[in-house]
Amino acid sequence: MKASKVVSPSEAAALIKDGDCVTTSGFVGIGVPDELLAAVEDRFVQTGHPRDLSLVFAAGQGDGKERGLNRLGHEGLLKRVIGGHWGLIPKVATLATQGKIEGWNLPQGVISQLYRDIAAGKPGMLSKVGLETFVDPRNGGGAINEISTEPQVELMEIGGEEVLFYPSQKLTVALLRGTTADEVGNVTMEREALTIDNLAQAMAVHNAGGVVIVQVERVAQAGTLPARDVHIPGILVDAVVIARPENHLQTYRTAFSQAFTNRIKPPRGEMPVMPLDARKVIARRCAFELPVNGVVNLGIGMPEGVASVAAEEGLLEHLTLTAEPGVIGGQPASGLDFGAAVNTDAVIPQNNQFDFYDGGGLDLACLGLAQADAIGNVNVSRFGPRLAGAGGFINISQNARALVFAGTFSAQGLDVQIDADGVEIRQEGRARKFLDHVEQISFSGVRAARLGQPVLYVTERCVFELTAGGLKLIEIAPGIDLEHDILRLMDVPPIVDEICLMDPRIFRTQEMGLRTDLLHLDLPDRVAIESKLGQLFLNFEKMRIRTQDEIDLVRTAVARTCEAHGKRVDVIVNYDGFRIDEALESNWADMVNRLTERYYAKVSRYSGSAFMRMKLGKVFPDARTHIFETGPQAQAFLGAEEAP
Repeated sequence: MKASKVVSPSEAAALIKDGDCVTTSGFVGIGVPDELLAAVEDRFVQTGHPRDLSLVFAAGQGDGKERGLNRLGHEGLLKRVIGGHWGLIPKVATLATQGKIEGWNLPQGVISQLYRDIAAGKPGMLSKVGLETFVDPRNGGGAINEISTEPQVELMEIGGEEVLFYPSQKLTVALLRGTTADEVGNVTMEREALTIDNLAQAMAVHNAGGVVIVQVERVAQAGTLPARDVHIPGILVDAVVIARPENHLQTYRTAFSQAFTNRIKPPRGEMPVMPLDARKVIARRCAFELPVNGVVNLGIGMPEGVASVAAEEGLLEHLTLTAEPGVIGGQPASGLDFGAAVNTDAVIPQNNQFDFYDGGGLDLACLGLAQADAIGNVNVSRFGPRLAGAGGFINISQNARALVFAGTFSAQGLDVQIDADGVEIRQEGRARKFLDHVEQISFSGVRAARLGQPVLYVTERCVFELTAGGLKLIEIAPGIDLEHDILRLMDVPPIVDEICLMDPRIFRTQEMGLRTDLLHLDLPDRVAIESKLGQLFLNFEKMRIRTQDEIDLVRTAVARTCEAHGKRVDVIVNYDGFRIDEALESNWADMVNRLTERYYAKVSRYSGSAFMRMKLGKVFPDARTHIFETGPQAQAFLGAEEAP
């Protein structure tokens, strides 16, 4: 019989040699091998060894204080660190920003995927992720300080296109975590909220001849674990350590929840409704962009509230929310539970999730907004001496089909009052967010505008849209003064043309009824016919069209009404506040033209927006003289006595 692989924490720490390159599992507090990290720290404090370690990690692993990778934040213990999200490990981040260790910040998804390429013996990986950001070698290559001179990313051209090459790292130790191990090292993860990159990391280190150590809650007899439940095969594992309960929490906020294992579904309403404050106002405005039947990523911080709003508005069953560590469906958790979720459809490895994201699988991403500039660049990764790290932000923002950045308009001391009348700024934040130039480019507005990616910037008081000319102010909250509360607080003024009021429902305590808007449940009420006059009234006010399916819904509703009437009709269309994605404009025009050929006589359209009238003139060039500013003008064109 094979010998047991179970060892003590101190014996496991002694397996790590000076100069080793260590990789660790975890996402915030989920799956973090705190027992192993504590043992390494204790050994270093007592003996001065191991020292001069290299560390490679993808997701942030810490509580922002003492736990997780903060345990390794000692001078001499670390020599160089390559990581994705640094904001939760201030002890290690401080060593990097002070130049006491070499450090690089690379995209979380790239590091996650790179584990697989290292396992397969490949020299590295090619990706467009990071182009035109601070990770691009032309903008610093992700180096955190001046002593970090060894290139970790190279710019290449393949097939006439620019790509980045990320070389493989030489990993020699993996510190991982599971739930149950048998005596020969097979590991299951039934009580873990995520599976993350454990298998890929174990393969990468094992195939390089390194040491794989796994922390677990309990040990079973060899050969008794169900094979389909094993996530890390014993052939990859060199040592197993049984953790103390305090070093094996499910998350840093929740000791254990069956709901986070997704083996049960919690009662409805278990996740509380958000209070009406600036955070909820922002989340509500972001929720207006949610794509029905689409796939969405919600980032850490401010965007987490969108999940709560979607649940409150009854939208979760009509879209799929995801989080980068592998959660698909359900409702993502927030705070120190971030990364976990309840009622999910699936939980997959993190590297596979980033494959999906990088390939364009996201219909929408909602991410945090720390700094923005006049051309739409966003910084979430570096603020003077404070190193937050980009995490999965670059992968997600660069590849989502549509993008919403969410954050307060200013920071540090902002105090706002929200009521049914809108927003009152009681005290302005000390730190401006809309700058002449961001400190670091985590998202390239120039690249996004060039590629035609739809991007919004949502705050509690206004909304901006990315255009080829830079940021354009498109919405303002009730109660906000344009000059005093917005323009004077921006280093560079935005493009200002027509500005709409943000939807007043956002600022009221009751539910917004967003389900009706997004699902077009009110469409029958928007299509009405006056049989005696032979007039069809189409009320598209504040309607948002984002998919071909929505165009088909409108066509079906109008055609059904016209068929029942049985004769051609004169048509009046209200386009006040109407929005349609630019890529669908020709599809909309084709649909309208087909209806016109079959059912319509004279057609008049109106909108109070000069921009919309101009746009309608382009979409319907043969009807420019029939586009009006008001309903009565449109009615007069048809020769009727009264406006609808």
